[in-house]
Amino acid sequence: MNPIDGTQISFDERGEGPPLLLVHGSALSRSIWRGFGYLAALQDRYRVISIDLRGHGRSGKPHEPQAYRMPLVLADILAVLDAVEASAAHVFGYSFGARAGFSLADTHPERMLSLISAGGTYRAPGGSVSELFFPDYDESLGADGMPGFLENWARHSGTPIDPQTAAAFLANDPLALRAYFRQVELEAGIADARLAQLETPTLLLAGTRDHARYLDSERAATLMPHASFQALAGRGHGNTLRPAGQVLAAIIPFLASVDGSPDHGSVPITTVE
Repeated sequence: MNPIDGTQISFDERGEGPPLLLVHGSALSRSIWRGFGYLAALQDRYRVISIDLRGHGRSGKPHEPQAYRMPLVLADILAVLDAVEASAAHVFGYSFGARAGFSLADTHPERMLSLISAGGTYRAPGGSVSELFFPDYDESLGADGMPGFLENWARHSGTPIDPQTAAAFLANDPLALRAYFRQVELEAGIADARLAQLETPTLLLAGTRDHARYLDSERAATLMPHASFQALAGRGHGNTLRPAGQVLAAIIPFLASVDGSPDHGSVPITTVE
């Protein structure tokens, strides 16, 4: 439970080893980490903690935009880390989950072992929701609900939505998601000068077809003192995490280097593609 506003936050914990917190993106849930094969690949190496962000999955779903302010999201994350008695954790975030990771590194670096940003940005996200989905997303959520939103998104993108993503979207409360998106559009970014002061070891991943996140990740790697950037060839924003093999091949050696376990990354990667 978030100690500030009492919102219930749902999470899952499995495996043993250094704590690794997985934070999903907008309109998804922690189920994607299982569906895309990350849990199976990581839980033998790490104590994997996957969270449902407020407004998503099985967590509380307030309908007021102010309930989705970044300080409240960060308080959710800290409450989960406290609940599992993890003084610090690796944080692997996708899209908005990565944006939350940047904010956590900025405000509570002592709670982070490292940051992995997949398809993320440190910049203010204003305008990004319509870019990632479609221009009339807000009206669609109000009038069409989640099935209509998903249908409109697939039509606008010109490609079918994968089953794991579709299942996560359809489980959402459209009014809560609408409030969440409205607040996301108002959030501030992290200034370049501030980013240059973040000491958290960081791996930045972005697809070569995810133009804005690619450029932002590339720039962040030049500004942050302990960051590196790896491009995901041929991937856009929506398929940053899938198939999982290429991403896992990047993050497992990175995590091992932070943990000081040079042989840890040589374990064969088994995942479902």
